[in-house]
Amino acid sequence: MTLKKRLLNNGIASIFQKGVRVLDQLFLVPFFITAWGAAYYGEWLTLTIIPSVIGFSDLGFGTASANSFVLSYAAGNKQKAADINKTGMYIITIMVLVGMFVSLLTIFILDHFQVFEKSLIDKHEAILAVSILIFARLLNFYNQLIESYFRAAQKAALCINLLTVKSLLGLGAGLLVLLLGYGIVEFAISTLVVSLLFNVLFWVKGKQVLGLFNDYKGKREKSILNEITKKGLGYLMFPAWQAIYFQGTTFVVRIVLGPEAVAIFNTVRTLSRSVNQLLNLVSSSIFPELQYEIGQGNEGKAQKIYRFSIISSFLIAFSGVVFLAFFGLWFYNIWTQNELIVPPLMWYIFVFGVLFNAFWWSSEPVFRAKNEPYKFALAGVFSAFVSVVLTYVFSKYWGLIGAAMGALVLDILMALIILPLSAKMLNMTVKDIFSHGFNDIKNIYTNIKLKLKLL
Repeated sequence: MTLKKRLLNNGIASIFQKGVRVLDQLFLVPFFITAWGAAYYGEWLTLTIIPSVIGFSDLGFGTASANSFVLSYAAGNKQKAADINKTGMYIITIMVLVGMFVSLLTIFILDHFQVFEKSLIDKHEAILAVSILIFARLLNFYNQLIESYFRAAQKAALCINLLTVKSLLGLGAGLLVLLLGYGIVEFAISTLVVSLLFNVLFWVKGKQVLGLFNDYKGKREKSILNEITKKGLGYLMFPAWQAIYFQGTTFVVRIVLGPEAVAIFNTVRTLSRSVNQLLNLVSSSIFPELQYEIGQGNEGKAQKIYRFSIISSFLIAFSGVVFLAFFGLWFYNIWTQNELIVPPLMWYIFVFGVLFNAFWWSSEPVFRAKNEPYKFALAGVFSAFVSVVLTYVFSKYWGLIGAAMGALVLDILMALIILPLSAKMLNMTVKDIFSHGFNDIKNIYTNIKLKLKLL
């Protein structure tokens, strides 16, 4: 299968996956409220914070293991890939055990301070349901590494489609539980059953697609263990800078401008960043192929994929900015039922930031593809701190408009740092991206036009 075909398949699969995720977030809500009541459902959402936080704890080590595996396999070093898989599984298993210990300790502390007693949900049901849900989340710790089997076999679209099926199965199981009138324990069990059965089949299918482990038996290596641990800590910094930026700017606006300003600030940022969902589709489509070509040493193809990502993301962002500039405030007023008054300049500042966001967000896959998380993470932490400080200063002088200017600083700094840095990692310059990138898009358009004529 050609590179263009694989990119197209990845894009289509990502669109379906994004659609199912949106469905997953929205579809069951009325069924929850009907079956359990709004207050009870709200209590359940509060309880699920615990397994959600636990679920982030493997973000770094699973990603580090997976990226190391793909790069070694693509480079032809299949024995090292098998060793990375064995060592990665060992680290992830340790993380699962640590997660179990931390979860039990957290539940014990919460129970000791009678947190569950204050809930509308029965204490014993709450503890049992949360424990089951945590175990289901812990089982997903292995998914990152298993996903890398599909990327290494250049079957990324198949992997995305299988994960979409898992989401649909979870959605169906949850709906069945609610329609039958069951409670939180049965709902948690349905989640666990889907995770357990799917993950086993996912692992078997991944090994079958790759075919590596029939010929190569991995062994645990200390050097690989140290490398994965080091890289994993770098990936753990990814959510750290996001927390500093999103929670930090929100906190600053609350202190300086008050609670109503927070509502305006966050809703404007949420709506203006809706374009990011389309940018995520580009990122998830190109990442598997970019990483494989880097691993194989095909620098020319990797550069072409990267240029395509930057230019297509910019064109999508530009279109989104034009749309939001003309129609965004009108939609915002409908969305918020005219309850919140937004200064027009504030809106346009946030919308303008989407262009800068497109440049650095579409560059981020390079750091994951090359398994070099620290450069991106440190740039993120630095930019987030600067943005929070300036949001505080600007808010004191210019109110909500100043807060928007402070938030914009992060996107500007990240674009100025990440875009040239990612280009340099692929032996390119920013000038190369644009001088060759638009030609790449033009050639793709010409080829599509010719094929349509032949049809």
